[in-house]
Amino acid sequence: MALNPKDIYLVLYNSTLCLGWILLLIQSLRHLFSSTFEPSDDSPGISGIYNHAEDGAMILKIVQSAALLEIVHATVGLVRSPVFITTLQVGSRIAALFAIVNSPWAQVQFGAGQMILSWTLVEIPRYAFYVAAILTGDATKKTPYPLFYLRYSLFVVLYPTGIVGELSVFFAASKDDFFLNLLGESDGARAFMYYFVMAFPAIYAPGALPMILNMASNRKKAFKKRFAKDRPPPRGLVWPVDATRGDRSSSNTAKAILAAAVGAVNPEKAERVMNERNWRFGYSEHFVGMVEEQMKSKEHALKVAQAGLDKAYEIFDFVDAKGNACSFKSAMDKQKTDTYETGFVKGSSAPAKAVLEVPYQGKILTGQLLKDQVDLWVQVGTIEPSAGSAIKNCVDRPGYVDLSDQYFVLLGAGSAMGPFQILMSLGANVIAVDLDRKGIWDRLIQTVRKSSGTLTFPLRSEQSTYNNDGEMAQEAGCNLFTDTPKIRNWLVGLYPNHKTPLTVGSYAYLDGALHVQVSLAMDAICKDLSEQRKASLGYLCTPTDLHIIPKEAHEAAQAQYNTDVKKIYNIIVTLLSRGKYLRKNTPKPMNSNDGESFYVVNGISVAQGPNYILAKRLQHWRAIVAHNQGSIVSSNIAPATSTASVTSNKMFAMAYEGMPYFKPYEIFEPSTSNAVMSGLLLSDLNDADGASYPESDKTKGNPNELFKWGGFHGGTWRCAYEMDSIGEASVMVYFGRVVKPYLPGVLVLGAAVGAKVFGIL
Repeated sequence: MALNPKDIYLVLYNSTLCLGWILLLIQSLRHLFSSTFEPSDDSPGISGIYNHAEDGAMILKIVQSAALLEIVHATVGLVRSPVFITTLQVGSRIAALFAIVNSPWAQVQFGAGQMILSWTLVEIPRYAFYVAAILTGDATKKTPYPLFYLRYSLFVVLYPTGIVGELSVFFAASKDDFFLNLLGESDGARAFMYYFVMAFPAIYAPGALPMILNMASNRKKAFKKRFAKDRPPPRGLVWPVDATRGDRSSSNTAKAILAAAVGAVNPEKAERVMNERNWRFGYSEHFVGMVEEQMKSKEHALKVAQAGLDKAYEIFDFVDAKGNACSFKSAMDKQKTDTYETGFVKGSSAPAKAVLEVPYQGKILTGQLLKDQVDLWVQVGTIEPSAGSAIKNCVDRPGYVDLSDQYFVLLGAGSAMGPFQILMSLGANVIAVDLDRKGIWDRLIQTVRKSSGTLTFPLRSEQSTYNNDGEMAQEAGCNLFTDTPKIRNWLVGLYPNHKTPLTVGSYAYLDGALHVQVSLAMDAICKDLSEQRKASLGYLCTPTDLHIIPKEAHEAAQAQYNTDVKKIYNIIVTLLSRGKYLRKNTPKPMNSNDGESFYVVNGISVAQGPNYILAKRLQHWRAIVAHNQGSIVSSNIAPATSTASVTSNKMFAMAYEGMPYFKPYEIFEPSTSNAVMSGLLLSDLNDADGASYPESDKTKGNPNELFKWGGFHGGTWRCAYEMDSIGEASVMVYFGRVVKPYLPGVLVLGAAVGAKVFGIL
């Protein structure tokens, strides 16, 4: 395969370091085996590797120092490694290198050789793996298996041995004399040097376990992907074949959709989208540019949205069971007869009380307690006043939570962020759509049986043919990808005489490119139900997007910045990152053609990738189009939530632990988020004065103002800094908390020794 200049550089860099570590290993082994037959050697065996491996010491200095470039690679985006973790890993090595280079005692003890051998045996396959990954174009599937296995397995032994070796180097160096020429020959100077060097393992050692656990997680994912069964031929809604690559690629398709959207009002911006060469990291500015065009007028907003949706339906393929492909639009237009049988389960509990309950920090909040907590969230800036008012509506107006006559279609009923549990507790009627997996339907059916609600769901055969719930669960469900037209047909014909309009919620979520597919599949169902059944639509917007916000939120972010920018930690991070981290969260307003200013917050997280933002943008586009056509649309911002799918990523989990340092951020438990977002949904469906109603004055300026109201954003809108600029700073806060228990002792001893050195004591 042809390599671009970036890949050529990375191949040369990784190859050079791989050869350097091989040379170091050869020199080390040569000394190790020769010393076996030379018992007179003053530093025999592994203890003498550093001093007696001929040019090994010089090679070690060169190859390990060259690894500093890996921090640069991560910082400028040459590789996808997280900058902070890379800095920790390389920095710890450099500290150990400094100690062993300057300490004769450290050089001749057993741990020095153990450290060097551990490093070489880890680094040789690592750099070779990187070279193979670039040359083959597939790090997981096409790299030679022995190399793949070593890359993801050696750490189990060599990380612990390397860490022990590094710690031994620190301990030995702490007793050495290499600082005495700076501090003078005295007991105080020796003590100061000891505690100074010992501070490194005190801070560095606690990070070892998270690093090993992160590698273990990466190994599990890599092996799962390596040995995943080859997927069967594509069926249903699939990405189109890329003419230039010959495979079903997402990048060029995503660019075409965005270009069609923005090109409806600005052809020059569309051309820039298509010419973007670094789409993976450069997509953000094009989505911002698209929103800028939407904010120029109501007509622009709707044209952009409709053009983007039309292009998605036109460009995506739909492959039937026989392998025949057509456009997704054509499939939805033609397949209008096939449908499902209907299953129905009614709960056995007494009618539910019309009370919204919000689990929060081990308590169940209702009534005045819930209102007080909502007021506190509003006061500190974790949520918007409009969100607070909507939740309190559900407390003050019990009719909002009387769901006995309400029917909710949940696309992705089993989703962690969906409202299924809350709706069941309030006795709602749920029409559930989820995968045809028995475990999912066992859980859903049993939940309904214990509630006062009802469950309607798709079945392969008539319900009377099943003997029990287990048999029904075995044949319940459907696939949004492969059965999109069939699901639409079933839902459009369901409960035709019911007077209350259906509410359709889009809650299914998948990673990567699959998220776009499932979002488009849900959109097709939402489109026809809103047009043919006048259904209301419900969405959960992400805080990691670009949103129109109230002026008050903008001003609050500015005020928070004026406070936070003075904090020492923030100053240091900003200076060291040269402005890459802790970017100010108050971009210039976007202006309409008639001079109206709209305040915005850019929460886009580049690390989440272009497919994530495209999937959410499809929902935005449908929301404003359906709203303009007369549908009630609930589309509120949900907070950052510690769901299992998010916290399984160790970097995200650590960032979530550190984010509350940046006021007014708060990370919520899934049960809390489910409850408050359900409350916002119920308020939107009932409050005729709210932005969700199509005739609302709150969206007269521009359709995108629909997302301005009801923001339960968890602090994103009012934080001093952009969300995408605090992730790694939050990880550093987390690690600071991990090492905090170790610092007092080091600081006290250091102060005491320093006082003695300078004659104070």
